[in-house]
Amino acid sequence: MAKTFHFISGLPRSGSTLLSALLRQNPRFHAGIVSPLAPLASSFVAQVSTGSEISTMISMAQRKRILEGLFTNFYQDHPEEVIFDTNRSWTAQLPLLMQLFPDSKMICCVRNISWIMDSIEQRFRANGFENTRLFNSSSERATVYTRVETLAHPNRLVGMPYQALREACWSEHSANLMLIDYDVLVERPKDVMRMLYLFIGEKPFTHDFENVEYDAPEFDAQLGISGMHKVHQKVGKRDRKTILPPDLFKKYANMSFWHDLEGSSALRLVSRNKTPSGNI
Repeated sequence: MAKTFHFISGLPRSGSTLLSALLRQNPRFHAGIVSPLAPLASSFVAQVSTGSEISTMISMAQRKRILEGLFTNFYQDHPEEVIFDTNRSWTAQLPLLMQLFPDSKMICCVRNISWIMDSIEQRFRANGFENTRLFNSSSERATVYTRVETLAHPNRLVGMPYQALREACWSEHSANLMLIDYDVLVERPKDVMRMLYLFIGEKPFTHDFENVEYDAPEFDAQLGISGMHKVHQKVGKRDRKTILPPDLFKKYANMSFWHDLEGSSALRLVSRNKTPSGNI
């Protein structure tokens, strides 16, 4: 049976692991943390593009079939009918995905950037005996200011998906996007899941928001920062004060462009509060 593919992307520390944990409760669905398909697809396209020795040996039709095979073979051992593949770089590869799977949808998790930085900083400080791979040098990890600046760089953990999401939201494929604000997901999970099912054209399913399970300790261990993909058992908002210095929090607090997407056809489930609180 042919599988249906959808995609999860957006910003880090914005609820994509929680969303995957909820989706996995449906026996028809498979969802997980980051998969290798995005970089594999990107590498293949680079290998066969103009300038390489083999570019003239592989037709466009062959390229499409090989890429389709990459997805189907990777998920061949999964019995689920609907696959949600997760990668933060998918928003930068919408043209490729829409040519492969024109009916697919992309769910983009978003969150106030200051709280994303706060959440990553919290996990960094909780792993004080480890130099996480999120930073490449002692100068990058030296202080909270250098750490946040590094994360915000256009080709790093927060900056890259932020830029890619902006591109996707105003692309010709924006109607295939659904943006879910983290605070809306944790405060109104039932409503969010109902809208998500409508968006992807699936029959409703009763999810258990009191017993959610997901953890990926081995993946987090190779990052050198534990707890990045562990979700709370009960879905709900957990308020706390930020651990970022006030000037640093203020610097990134007003970057939530998804509150005003004039000219975009993306569906938005976003909070009215532009500087929400909470943690994961």
